[in-house]
Amino acid sequence: MVFLYILVATFIISAISLIGAITLFLNDRFLKKMLLVLVALSAGALIGGAFLHLLPEALESEVSSLKIFLVVILGFVTFFILEQFIHWHHHHDCEGCEKTAPFSYLILVSDALHNFIDGLVIAASFVISFPIGITTTIAVALHEIPQEMGDFGVLIYGGMKKKRALFLNFLSALVAIIGGVIGFFLSTKIGASMIYLLPFAAGNFIYIASSDLIPEIKHGDNKKQSFIYFLVFLTGVVLMLALKLFLE
Repeated sequence: MVFLYILVATFIISAISLIGAITLFLNDRFLKKMLLVLVALSAGALIGGAFLHLLPEALESEVSSLKIFLVVILGFVTFFILEQFIHWHHHHDCEGCEKTAPFSYLILVSDALHNFIDGLVIAASFVISFPIGITTTIAVALHEIPQEMGDFGVLIYGGMKKKRALFLNFLSALVAIIGGVIGFFLSTKIGASMIYLLPFAAGNFIYIASSDLIPEIKHGDNKKQSFIYFLVFLTGVVLMLALKLFLE
């Protein structure tokens, strides 16, 4: 059953890439507002997922707390380095981007790597427990929605045809399933060591939320907008808290 859960979860994450097509039917002003609301919700969910689910679960294991937090730092630093050198996330407006195919393919390759790691993390979460697997999947999904919409827009901006952009973006997203399958079979080899993927994922979640997402929403056009984003951020955290209480 665990393998089936992993397949379903990673397929759902992959299918989210198709949501990028929605951007074709929205005007730019409305799209920007909607994306920022989704970014705020995603930031709260990632913070809540890291501190309320992944870290508590990891700390309940027999692994020392020092090792757990060292792996958290490792996860944080790893994604910092990857973002610096591979341009991992693309939540910003693409003003000034080069309209070249190589730039578009760089996005697809970096997203495929990101999706592969998401698959590994989701697999590790379900292997450890069903509630942690559900929580991790939801947190990843909430992050993927605004990211995939943004990425699709960047691919179009880079000169790619709409159908081709949607198809290639979906292929890139399917790598999450490969990561999930490898993660499941890897768990049979390394056993209890899979627990280290939880604090690594927590470091990933904290980095994405604090470095990529929160900077996007903390400077709204006015105080009312900033307050709304803050409330949506808290909604993401409360969602993760409610999920924890419900699953327990």
